[in-house]
Amino acid sequence: MPKSSKLPMAAVLVLAAGFFALFVNGSGRLAVGLTLRPMVEDLKWNRADIGSAVAVFQVVSAIAMFFAGRLADRVSLRLLIASGVVVCAFGIGMMGFVSEPWHVLLLFGLIYGVGNAGCSTPTVGVMVARTFPGNTGFANGFVTSGMSLGQLLIVAVLAAVLVQIGWRSVYFWVAAAHLALLPLIYFAVPAHSGNGSLAAQAPREGMSLREAARTRRFWVLISVFAVCGLDDFFVTTHLVAYAEDSGVSQLFAGNLLAVMGLAALIGVLLAGAFGDKTGPVMPTIASFVLRIACFGLLLIDSSTISIAVFTLVFGLTFLVTAPLTVLFVRDAFGMKHLGAISGLITMVHHTFGGIGAYAGAVIFDANGSYAIAFAIMLASSVLAVALMLLYQPRPKESPVAA
Repeated sequence: MPKSSKLPMAAVLVLAAGFFALFVNGSGRLAVGLTLRPMVEDLKWNRADIGSAVAVFQVVSAIAMFFAGRLADRVSLRLLIASGVVVCAFGIGMMGFVSEPWHVLLLFGLIYGVGNAGCSTPTVGVMVARTFPGNTGFANGFVTSGMSLGQLLIVAVLAAVLVQIGWRSVYFWVAAAHLALLPLIYFAVPAHSGNGSLAAQAPREGMSLREAARTRRFWVLISVFAVCGLDDFFVTTHLVAYAEDSGVSQLFAGNLLAVMGLAALIGVLLAGAFGDKTGPVMPTIASFVLRIACFGLLLIDSSTISIAVFTLVFGLTFLVTAPLTVLFVRDAFGMKHLGAISGLITMVHHTFGGIGAYAGAVIFDANGSYAIAFAIMLASSVLAVALMLLYQPRPKESPVAA
């Protein structure tokens, strides 16, 4: 952030809007992981019934994020984000009435998936990057920490609600949290595609999506973000159920996601700050090295202590790539098509997240254990480290060269 003067009020409002949008944004996805086991037991379903809905959500939101990113380059961010919030509130709120697996596919997988894209990291990242061109990493780390803090606070509250009055009420409260965002979005988010003089500070030259796709750098990033999504959404969907299967109490297991959110809060702030100083490559490599260690731990030992250590260590890496996405895209391909390119990368991340969530459910239903899934996640993290070691940052003298 600028050190010589106070931030303009418009910039403060942008930070607040981005922070609270992401604060609420992740709560719906996490609510499904939190309620997975009680829903299955109450409705007499298989875990794959909900895992398939999470997979559909990941694919739908992923595709929608690409289009949301393209729209963020062209239309009113206020309209885009507010529309996403309203659609999210409807889809997640109606989850409290489901009685058949196809209801979850429709409400969570399709409707919530589309709405989620409008108020997620690609659109918020574009808004913040335009406002803070000199400190993009830290500013995006700050707003992404809203997602982590939301995971800490909202999930802790929802875990208590789940124990007291049941899983259906969880979804009503998540819908209410989305609707509460609307006044802030109206007053804080710019009504136009830019942000006045603040946006003018950010250069808008850069490669098109088609030009970027011709570079090796682009495909390395696509592959690394695919692995990241595979890991992220496997863990957030199945960690609570895995802990309960291992003998941990329901309340303690539910709060594991909240603890992960606390660790993620620290992780995204550190990643954003270091990303501004060193570039995004080193924080990304460090993140995957930690994942290799914590997946290996659970393959060796599934005790309560090991699960708690896993939660903290993985939490430090969870969401780390979110503030780094705009840094990778800005440094490699420029600002002109930041929304479209970052939206596509996020689309791949979430698509593979759906694969991770669904594969975890299928593997458990087939084997009664998550061991094979944890081994796959470990191997994929090793692959991500190898790919990042091959990544070649652009030459300093060529802002958008391949």
